[in-house]
Amino acid sequence: MDMQTFREFMKRDKYAAFSGIELVEVSPGRAVTRMTVRPEHLNGVALAHGGAIFTLADFAFAAACNAYGTISVAINVSISFINAAREGATLTAVCEEVVKNPKLGTYRAIVTDQDATIIASFEGLAYRKKDPLPA
Repeated sequence: MDMQTFREFMKRDKYAAFSGIELVEVSPGRAVTRMTVRPEHLNGVALAHGGAIFTLADFAFAAACNAYGTISVAINVSISFINAAREGATLTAVCEEVVKNPKLGTYRAIVTDQDATIIASFEGLAYRKKDPLPA
């Protein structure tokens, strides 16, 4: 699957679109996503909600592992929140493959703000199915 077709496929992720996440860059094993923290991303103490930050990193993870053209699904993920992000911050997640084998892939994503401050560190384990991505 060429990357333009893959980008169109990733638009099917309605939650990422609803969250305002943009797929900036993608290639097999690597993806970059971006989101500006909006009022609806805030938690009760006016900081970016962990779920919003997680969604940004998770979308980068999904793009990186599915860009090979076969279905990959998460079987384990974890995130560590390092610094807070506030409304108006532009967050970027860079996800890269660490280990790839025929059935599993390990990925690491770092979320930073516009000042290159690390906001979160994400790790994911993907199961690689044999099924091609739907057209």
